Amino acid sequence: MAVSLASTASAQAASAPPAPSPQDRPRVTRLRLSAFARHRRTEIPLAPLTLLAGPSGCGKTSALRAYEALARLGGGARLDAVFPDPAACVPERARPDAQRRRGFRIGCTVDGPGGPVRLDVAVQAEPELRIVGERLSANGVVLLETALRDPGRRTVQAAWHTAGPAQVTRAPLPDDRLGTALLPLRVAGTTDGQRRVLAAAEQTVVALRSVFSCDPLPDRMRAPAPTGPGRLLGGCDNLADVLGRTRSECGRRHAQFVAAVREGCADPVEDVLAEPGAGGVTRALLDRGDGVRTGLARLGDGELRYLALALVLFTGPGVLEVDPAGEVPAALQTLTVLADGLDRGLDARQRAGLLALAARMCDRGHIRLVASVADASRAAGAEGVTVVHLEP
Repeated sequence: MAVSLASTASAQAASAPPAPSPQDRPRVTRLRLSAFARHRRTEIPLAPLTLLAGPSGCGKTSALRAYEALARLGGGARLDAVFPDPAACVPERARPDAQRRRGFRIGCTVDGPGGPVRLDVAVQAEPELRIVGERLSANGVVLLETALRDPGRRTVQAAWHTAGPAQVTRAPLPDDRLGTALLPLRVAGTTDGQRRVLAAAEQTVVALRSVFSCDPLPDRMRAPAPTGPGRLLGGCDNLADVLGRTRSECGRRHAQFVAAVREGCADPVEDVLAEPGAGGVTRALLDRGDGVRTGLARLGDGELRYLALALVLFTGPGVLEVDPAGEVPAALQTLTVLADGLDRGLDARQRAGLLALAARMCDRGHIRLVASVADASRAAGAEGVTVVHLEP
């Protein structure tokens, strides 16, 4: 599959740049789909704000699915939870080998303080789901490599760089977990080589874990939301509950959010309210400024998706339902939002407003956005937006 890239300069920062620099934060800068779904030898460069464009069926959704899968594996999830239908990830024309095995291969490059680190994973989908090979490397040095030696055992043989009296340490690892995510529990860090392995693994895991996959579902957003912890779900079902939290926690950010909502709604908006109701639920309302309050049930699908996506861009890991690396300070992490169909249901004004907001927020360095769009014609050349065209 061919990939072409169109990139423009970053948007002007809306405030003073945060410290430390965004370049110090681990971040995924390339996604590799060596053999995944309809992709073969596809490599996708990722900027702070990346839009995946192309005709229907070119693999935009599957690329986001592969990124999300790597993120979940980096967080320690089991393979069967990440790939409930692994056969759907195998390239359609992939033929089984002599042992009737078929699978897929995905990977990424993570940039950060330790320089670029490359992770590649080979997964066997049939006849049994298992990781059959994994490689973590940096600057041409293989830091971790695993291979399936005995198909009868549910382990892979792992070897990681030591650079001590023994150049390599070998040990079995489970075949249903990402070995890179397990290294901090297995490597002592007593030699320079071990410390190098740990640094690369931790940089990769930190970048992968801070991912929020988002696809607002308007039908679920219209109903009152049960009052809970105020952490936004991927479908934005509990948007009303989250609005109650964000409105009370930071008045300045809420005012900016209201201003963004005002730009995306047809009628006037003076405020966005969260009203507790009977039975432990919260209802979201738009204050029109003339005594009229409009419930979300009356809004169109485009207005609801715009409102939800704007809220996601204004919040962070503490509000979104993600599991970032708790042992790493928030200032050293960057949240990545994955949004399939970013422009779905939006009119031209809403698309332009949302892209401008996304470019402004991504330029600050605390958030990155990777999204698929049906039409990138208006985004091409927009300040702060990088468009990657996928072709069948």
